[in-house]
Amino acid sequence: MAAAARAGGDRAGERVAPRAGGDRPAGPPALARGGAAGTASARGLLLTVLGELVLPAGGAAWTSAFIAAFARLGVGEKAIRQALARAGAAGWIRPERHGRRTRWVLTAGGTRLLTEGTERIYAFTGTQRDWDGSWMLVLAPVPDAGRPARRRLRTRLSWAGLGSPAPGVWITTHANRLAEVEDALRGAGIASWQAFAAEHRAGAGLAALVAQAWDLPAIEKRYEEFLAEFGSPAAADPLARLVELVHAWRRFPFIDPGLPGRLLPPGWIGMRAARLFTARHERWSPPAAAEWARLNGPAAVTDAGLRTPP
Repeated sequence: MAAAARAGGDRAGERVAPRAGGDRPAGPPALARGGAAGTASARGLLLTVLGELVLPAGGAAWTSAFIAAFARLGVGEKAIRQALARAGAAGWIRPERHGRRTRWVLTAGGTRLLTEGTERIYAFTGTQRDWDGSWMLVLAPVPDAGRPARRRLRTRLSWAGLGSPAPGVWITTHANRLAEVEDALRGAGIASWQAFAAEHRAGAGLAALVAQAWDLPAIEKRYEEFLAEFGSPAAADPLARLVELVHAWRRFPFIDPGLPGRLLPPGWIGMRAARLFTARHERWSPPAAAEWARLNGPAAVTDAGLRTPP
């Protein structure tokens, strides 16, 4: 690549895709976790419910609504109460007491986090359209003693669509995401870094570079699993299926860099998965929102298991 200096400075920002110098991620970030119905998974599912159901419905919900909804997802009451408490401690939501009941309200920071996340998730299509051949090249060496910093950096830069073909080197076809890269580096505590605007001029084809930076076969396998899980439009419980759908889909912006079509295998499966996500979301969202409104309405079950007056 021939590169022209774009930006840099001494400023300070799971799993499958970027190969960060051979150091594989330990697991998906909190915003993308799934798995067994314990506290950790309850926290991840809570973020999905907050973004998909609570945010568009006014930004507030009763504890009883969360308990009822999460029971359908196999998450127990203790786990969801712990997840709510931890989300409150993290500053995403705040509790309001109304007699014996508790209502959770999104904070300004929580609203911003969820708005930014949902915008990226819904806009993600599995490929980058109208690419002009520009790359961003980032040099961000991390000290040997900085394993936590490397993990934070990998998570944050992956969300911005970057991959690492070599230690300390990051690339992306999303050359307009410098602000996200700056935030990621600052959040990871990286004090010395440089970013360049670049284009490929000569040398070996780009397929080898892409293979070094991202594990496309592994990403493809995850898409196959997604298609198999949500292939049927039938949903006995649209609320539960919608939460499961969005929770599964929101992992992909972390693991798939959204490369342009010319850098992807022919018939890239990510595009088909994106179309399926859109179709299922459009089908299940209205009945799920109606059911959530019922669970969160004045006739909802209280924290104590009693019904409130009409």
